[in-house]
Amino acid sequence: MTETQSKAPSAEGAEQTYRGCPVVHTDYTQETEIFGHYALLDPDREKARFLFNDTTDRGFFMLQRYDDVREGFQQHATWTTDVRSALRPGSSNERLLPQDLNGPQHVKLRRILNQFFAPAAVRRMEQMATERCIELIEELAPEGSIDFVAKFAIRYPTDLFLALLGLPVSDGDFFLEWSEDYFNALLAGRPADAAESKKKIMDYFDEAVNERRKNPLDPDLDMVTRLVTARIDDEPISQEDITTICLTLMLAGLDTTRSALGYIFAHLATHPEDRRAITEDPSLVPNAVEEFLRTFPLVIQAGREVQERGEFHGLELEKGDVVWLGVAQANRDPRKFPEPDEVRIDRAGANQHLAFGGGPHRCLGMHLARLELKVVMEEWHKRIPEYRIPEGTELRERGGQLTMTSLPLEWEV
Repeated sequence: MTETQSKAPSAEGAEQTYRGCPVVHTDYTQETEIFGHYALLDPDREKARFLFNDTTDRGFFMLQRYDDVREGFQQHATWTTDVRSALRPGSSNERLLPQDLNGPQHVKLRRILNQFFAPAAVRRMEQMATERCIELIEELAPEGSIDFVAKFAIRYPTDLFLALLGLPVSDGDFFLEWSEDYFNALLAGRPADAAESKKKIMDYFDEAVNERRKNPLDPDLDMVTRLVTARIDDEPISQEDITTICLTLMLAGLDTTRSALGYIFAHLATHPEDRRAITEDPSLVPNAVEEFLRTFPLVIQAGREVQERGEFHGLELEKGDVVWLGVAQANRDPRKFPEPDEVRIDRAGANQHLAFGGGPHRCLGMHLARLELKVVMEEWHKRIPEYRIPEGTELRERGGQLTMTSLPLEWEV
């Protein structure tokens, strides 16, 4: 640990500070009751404009308010993704693409991927996304009760992810098990278990890439073919980088969509007025999606590493410092959103949230995520408009990157 990264000494009888920032000890990585992390994040935002949190080996400086976080995402020239998570700065050892790239190299790779995530490309997926959603709902509807998180919310984005890569949706049966094992081991800090699951996933991607090399499809429509045939600075993308891109897209898209659906349906199951409003008027759904993304951001923060000494609105930062960009705190900042803890499915300006980040590293799959959430909300409520959480159920959420561990739902058949 460098001198600039050392933590503040305790100061008995006085508020502990570090470089002028109040020091807090809030641990955002623990499992809590549902919404427990927002109950920690919101008060910390109001303690001071900037805080220093000492719960990790390196500690991190917290930007928490909407204007600061939005501006922080624009500091990409000197605050880089060499640290992607302030809570797990060592996670950057797990290589991800294009997240790990900065500057021109990041732009060049994003340019290749963008065509598959642009609004026009996502619109081309809508029919398939809708058909698959209907199939899954109609398969589950006769059961009358399910764990929504385990049976639907993770299976649906997994199927769409495979389809996006041009891989068989039927592979979802075993691919889902691998990805769940990998997510759980990675977030629980079990590197050996994570490595075992990752090898299965990477071997699967490696085989898929080799198949495209032998039998290429249309690179304008098939992402793996596009990656195989693409050139960056007149050089092909390596096999290792292509499989890493596939892994990154999996990590970025599956757990987050599962999590969003869990929080959305937990809210709708307990707020029948909102559920009935979108059932009776599906035109409310797109804005409701934005409001849910604002209110229940699952990626509560993004990490950055400072590359040169500087100052941010009076906050003195040294090379090597870790910065927390507080997405969840910004989305629930009353300075930006009146009565931010209330879900208002018709809220004006809901789409100004920062759930997808900002700057050049803004979420590549944001248009696809919006489509998935929209399709599920529309199609589910056409077929199962009334549902509830069984009485006595305790809902829990995982820390770090939020997700619900389980969401039992039941309905009349």
